Amino acid sequence: MSIAFWQKLDQTARSITPFGLSLLLVILSVVPTHIPGYAQIAPVLALVSIYHWAIYRPNLLPLFAVFVLGLLQDLLTGTPPGLYILVFLTVYGVVLSQRRFFAGKSFTVYWFGFAVVSLVASVESWVLGSAWNFALLDFNAVTFQYLLSLGIFPIIAWIFLRWQQAFLQQD
Repeated sequence: MSIAFWQKLDQTARSITPFGLSLLLVILSVVPTHIPGYAQIAPVLALVSIYHWAIYRPNLLPLFAVFVLGLLQDLLTGTPPGLYILVFLTVYGVVLSQRRFFAGKSFTVYWFGFAVVSLVASVESWVLGSAWNFALLDFNAVTFQYLLSLGIFPIIAWIFLRWQQAFLQQD
């Protein structure tokens, strides 16, 4: 096989890793833990991924991929159809519109931005879920989910930043 084939294969593998890592986070967020009540407050791990890639490499996580991630999140978590599709697309659009602000800033600014964006996403998911059920859902579950997502953010973000430096340098 020619070198060009292997280079093309390498480039393709690198370009699909943001979606692959995001998909892995969607799956990890629904893995049973046998902790009572954990499913209601499990962090939305894919939100970290969507936030990160919308800032640093939106060309590798296009709008359609974000839609697919939202659909899978809805299907795997049993939330109303379209809830996470809308939440993920909203986050992606907002972050994409502000990526010049976030790119190149300190980790504190990067984390604070996630705190604000994920807070809005949490409220949006609560409003949409409440509207779907025609009743106000328990906001405590959304609060704990938000706090867990905020707490796990530095770990996932650190992995993504290292991954990006090692494998996804700008072409």
